[in-house]
Amino acid sequence: MRILLTNDDGINAAGLKVLEQIARRFSDDIWVVAPAEEQSGTGHSLTLSRPIRLRKLGERRFCVTGTPTDSVMMAVGHLMKELKPDLVLSGVNRGANLADDITYSGTVSAAMEGALAGVRSIALSQVYAREGMGDTVPFDAATAWGERVLEPLLAAPSEPRTLINVNFPALPADRVKGIRVVSQGFHDYGRARIDQRTDPRGYDYFWFGLRPMVHTPAHATDIEAVADGYISVTPLQLDLTHRPSLAALEQVYR
Repeated sequence: MRILLTNDDGINAAGLKVLEQIARRFSDDIWVVAPAEEQSGTGHSLTLSRPIRLRKLGERRFCVTGTPTDSVMMAVGHLMKELKPDLVLSGVNRGANLADDITYSGTVSAAMEGALAGVRSIALSQVYAREGMGDTVPFDAATAWGERVLEPLLAAPSEPRTLINVNFPALPADRVKGIRVVSQGFHDYGRARIDQRTDPRGYDYFWFGLRPMVHTPAHATDIEAVADGYISVTPLQLDLTHRPSLAALEQVYR
C-alpha cells in the first residue's frame, strides 16, 4: 500500500513524526509531502497568486512552500502522478479539529483534497488540555491508538468523495475509553477573541485567538465523545448541498 502523509503544522512538526510511525505499521511505501511552514487555519485554500517551491529533503520526503491543499496537489499531480497513493493520512494535528472548526482546518482540508483526487483519506488530530502548549503537546493517545483506529477503517469499504475525521482525546493512552463513531458537532459561536495591541512604533496590530468552546451538549457528537474520553471517528462528505432546502427553493423561483 502506498501512503501519502501530509499535515498543516509543517514538515518539522512532532505530530507528523507520530503519523509516520503509525503509517509504517501498515506499509514501507511512505511518501511525505507537507508545508514548509505551519499553515494552521488555512482551510482548503489553494495558492494561485505566487509560485510554489518544492524542496526534496530525503528519499520520498518533500516540503512545499504553500498550503496543505497545495501539498496534496503537488504530491498527487506531480510527484506521484505515475502511481497515485492508495491512502492519504493528514496529521497528526497539534490540537482538536472538531465540529465547525473543521472548516478552518488545514489538516482536514488536506484529506478533503485527497478525497477529491479519488484517494481514501483520513485526518487525525490530537486534542490537548491546556492552551498555548506549543511543541510540548503530548501525543500519547494518538501514538498508542493510531493503529487500532486505522486498521478497521482500512478494512472497511469507503464511499467516493468522503473522508474520515479522527480526534484523539487529551488523555494518557491507558485512560482512553475506546472509539466512538459520531456525527460532527456544532458550537454556540462567539469563540473568536481579537486581541488589539500596539507595536513599538505606535501602530496597532491584532491577534486572533479562541475562547473556550461553548457547545450544545444535548446530542452525541465529536465534541461530547472526546470530552467523555473517547476517540471520535466522523465520516464527512464533500457534497455540501442542503438537500431539504432544494424543494423549498424550487418553489421560490416558480
